[in-house]
Amino acid sequence: MLGALSLSGCASAPPPLVDAGPVPGSDYLIGPGDNVNIIVWRNPEVSQSVPVRPDGKITTPLVEDLEAAGKTSTALARDIEKALAKFIQQPVVTVIVTGFTGIYSEQIRVIGQAARPQALPYRRGMSLMDVLIAVGGVTEFAAGNKATVIRTVDGKQQQFRVRLNDLIKEGDISANVAMRPGDVLVVPESFF
Repeated sequence: MLGALSLSGCASAPPPLVDAGPVPGSDYLIGPGDNVNIIVWRNPEVSQSVPVRPDGKITTPLVEDLEAAGKTSTALARDIEKALAKFIQQPVVTVIVTGFTGIYSEQIRVIGQAARPQALPYRRGMSLMDVLIAVGGVTEFAAGNKATVIRTVDGKQQQFRVRLNDLIKEGDISANVAMRPGDVLVVPESFF
């Protein structure tokens, strides 16, 4: 048993996560769990707020089972206009996203010894500190400087080391790195 523990300590640690700068601009994509407010100009009877179902579709008056997930609010508005054109002459639709969840592939997941492990919707410019604030920090049992971020780079999952203790306890702002859509933050338990 002791030999196995000493061998595991010899395994190479993942490389540190280096801040590669902000994520290139991208529009918010609607995901299951979001709420969308659909406004059809001069047609209040077909305007309403609806949730995006787990299958990624929405249903509104006159429009059934329309795919919403993975689209921008503008693209969804144009799709609704096309569907309503059968019933309303030249419909003008505006879609406003209100309960933000985002598509699954862009959510940031936090697992392990976070105070409140969860999936978070990615927001442009989100940093490691933003993620830690959202999950309430780490537990007293966390091995913060052994935490890792799992990130997909060029279609392959890679693991990078992050320094949570340095960021939280020491205030070392150099440990605050940019997060990317789809990142997974793994906070392991310390073994005293």
